[in-house]
This record gives sequence, C-alpha cells and structure tokens, in this order.
Amino acid sequence: MKLGILSNVIGDTPLKEALAYFKSLGAQMVEIGCGGYPGKDHCDPEVLLHDETKFNEFVTTIKESGLEISALSCHANPIHPNKEIAKQFDDDLHNAVLMAEKLGIHQINTFSGCPGDCPESKNPNWIVCAWPTEFPEVLEWQWNEVLIPYWKDFVAFAKEHGVNKIALEMHQGFCVHNTRTLLRLREAVGPEIGANLDPSHLFWQGMDPLKVIRALGGEAIFHVHAKDAIIDNINSPVNGNLDTLSYADMSKRSWIFRSIGYGHDELFWKEFCSQLRLVGYDYVLSIEHEDAMLSTNEGLVKACDVLKRAIPFEDTADMSKLHWV
Repeated sequence: MKLGILSNVIGDTPLKEALAYFKSLGAQMVEIGCGGYPGKDHCDPEVLLHDETKFNEFVTTIKESGLEISALSCHANPIHPNKEIAKQFDDDLHNAVLMAEKLGIHQINTFSGCPGDCPESKNPNWIVCAWPTEFPEVLEWQWNEVLIPYWKDFVAFAKEHGVNKIALEMHQGFCVHNTRTLLRLREAVGPEIGANLDPSHLFWQGMDPLKVIRALGGEAIFHVHAKDAIIDNINSPVNGNLDTLSYADMSKRSWIFRSIGYGHDELFWKEFCSQLRLVGYDYVLSIEHEDAMLSTNEGLVKACDVLKRAIPFEDTADMSKLHWV
C-alpha cells in the first residue's frame, strides 16, 4: 500500500510547492482535484486539455516531484435538479475523464449525486426514511429515472476513454451513502462503479468500516480516503447523528471530523489496513484533512506519522518460502 494526500487541502499553494511539501511528509501518491467541489486549483482540465505547453509543464511538475497520481478527484452532483448546476458538474466530470485519459490514469473519484423529488424540483432531496409512503416512491423515481440512467451513460463514456473505475464516496446527502446503496448502483450499472472508501462518513452513520471492507470486498474498493470522525458523547445521545448544524459549530454538533490520530487510535488504523489487505486492496490511503480543531499542517504531519506506522508498505510474505518449525 501507499500513502497519499488529497492536493486541495492546500489548494492555495502552487502545485510544485504543494507536491514538495507532501513528499517531505512521506507521501508517495497525490490525489488531484480537477473540478466539482474540490475545485481546480492544481489541475484545470479546461486549460490543460487545450494547451499542450501547460499540460506538459503539469506532467513535468508531477514527474519531478517523485509522486504518482492516485486518482483525479471531481466530487460533484451531476444530477442536481437545477439544470445549470447539473451541467457544470457534468461538464467537470466529463473533462475529468478526458484529463485522466490524457494522463494515462484509469480512475476518477466523485459522488453519486442526488436529484430532487420530481422533474420540477429546484434542490436535491435526500430521502432517509421509509414513511410516509411518498418517500419510498420518490426514492424509486430518483434511482430508476435519474441516478441509474445517468451513470449508465457516464460509464459508457468513461470506458470509451480508458477510465474503468468510477470511485464513489459514500457520503451523506447523496443517493450512494452506505454499503447497500453502493452495491445497488454497482449491480445496476456495472463493475466500473466502486467505492472511494472514506471511514469518516461511515462512523457517524453507525457503520463499522472494518465490516464494510469485508462486505464490499477488494473488487469493489477502488480508492481509500484516510479521514476520521468522532461521535460526541454528549450531543449525540440527546439529538442523534443526523446533524444539520454548521461544521464550524463543533461544540454543539453530534459528530465532527478528526485528523488521523485524534479520533480512533493507531490500532484501529492498523486493523483497517489489515482488513483492506485481507480482501485484496493494495493501493493508496489518501489523507483528506477536514479537522477544524487542527491547522492543516499539524493535521497532515500527525496523520502521516500515524499512517506511516499503520500502512503495510511492503509486499506480503511468500508463505511457500517460509521455514516452518
């Protein structure tokens, strides 16, 4: 496995300096934002796809850094009910695929998206309960009329351009938010749909990331985010975990994001990596820093420190060559 970092955590830093900084922390890979919510600070496909000089400069900067690109990140909502918003996200995703093709990368990371509750909606509608009965009816409309058709078309486009892994982050607010919904979309669309497994979004939903790994299996896990979350033992028992308070209102929230080392302990991350290896995942753990209680630098430094001890970097032992006693 390899240690990586999502580049837009320091999006205001020039790419060359950002990569040198990540390298100094011990990173081996970088996940680069190229549109959607992560932005285009370090990689703007609308520029790089049409300017060979700037594209070659971008490639040279990556190569000289000694880091590999783990994936292009374009987290978006391409099925947003506002057609203008949806088109911008959709354009970003298509450009991300074209950028990946030009770079020789075979996967992108994103969200499944979430539509409204009918064709006339103006905002997304995330359904999280089965009653009253109109909710499951809306849910089936979202999946059968919007979500599945969109991703079937997008996967066909991606495959035409050499991108065969669409890693969806199971994230609140979107149709794919847990194991069941990820596997449902994968079954409906094809094996090109998989997970960008981020345990922080699983914890607050009451899910066990170790068991999620086993349920998904190595074939359905394409990429992994290293980010943690903790449940507040005062606010959660009072209000539950469906929390709409601002992330800045940390003392009142039922759960908050934490850097690696400030949520679950090092033993958890060692077991997390072990379970990944057990199902055959041997790719990257990409740090995404969203801990408002630490500076970006301190969060990254301490996360790297923990993960460098938790990640198994070397190949597994060849058991046939061991001398048994």
